[in-house]
Amino acid sequence: MFEDSLIESGGRLKTQRGRTSAVAFVLEVMIIGVMVLIPLIFTEALPKGQMMFLLVAPPPPPPPPPPAAAVVQHVKVIQTDIVNGELRTPTKIPKQIKMIQEDEAPPPSMASAGVVGGVPGGVPGGSMGGVIGSVLSSTPVAVPKIATPQRVRVSSGVSTGLLIRKVPPTYPPLARQARIQGVVILQAQISKEGNIQNLQLISGHPMLAPAAIEAVKQWKYKPYLLNGEPVEVDTQVQVNFTLAGG
Repeated sequence: MFEDSLIESGGRLKTQRGRTSAVAFVLEVMIIGVMVLIPLIFTEALPKGQMMFLLVAPPPPPPPPPPAAAVVQHVKVIQTDIVNGELRTPTKIPKQIKMIQEDEAPPPSMASAGVVGGVPGGVPGGSMGGVIGSVLSSTPVAVPKIATPQRVRVSSGVSTGLLIRKVPPTYPPLARQARIQGVVILQAQISKEGNIQNLQLISGHPMLAPAAIEAVKQWKYKPYLLNGEPVEVDTQVQVNFTLAGG
């Protein structure tokens, strides 16, 4: 009976140990799977230090070594007597003074000797200024012609100098009896031929004006020339009426 109990208990123990091992193995697999899946699902749980280490760019390469120092060349300073374009006063008297010999000037050519302002190598008998001067001198320059006006205004003194025939006025009898005298001023227009065309009274006594107008109509003038052409003239004419002994 004791042996039978041992056999039965041994069989039970083996069965229970197998089941326990299987359950433990399943639990371990599940735990390992959960530990593997958690970092993949929850990425925030990963350590930031390792992630930043993976994302940081590698450091730049070290800079190249500095170039070798440039070799300082010794410049020989040449002492001169000219400073800022002016001759410097020498500090000591030189022992020897060198004479500067200048080359002789070449003999003038026929072109430069024959024409004032000629150039060496020119043609004898050339013109002043060379080719450009000869072209400019040979090209006729057209002078613009100014249009001559048809009528000009001159002073009474100028018109008096052009007068070639002067008819004295007839003294009106009534004005003579009334002892009226004075100056009559008329505005006159002289034609190109020198004839009086229009007369207008500017000032003067009414009794003297008709006689003055009648006399001035017969006056004759020389043509007034402007740029060699006769033109009409506007001027003033004065006629004096004076009584004898008055």
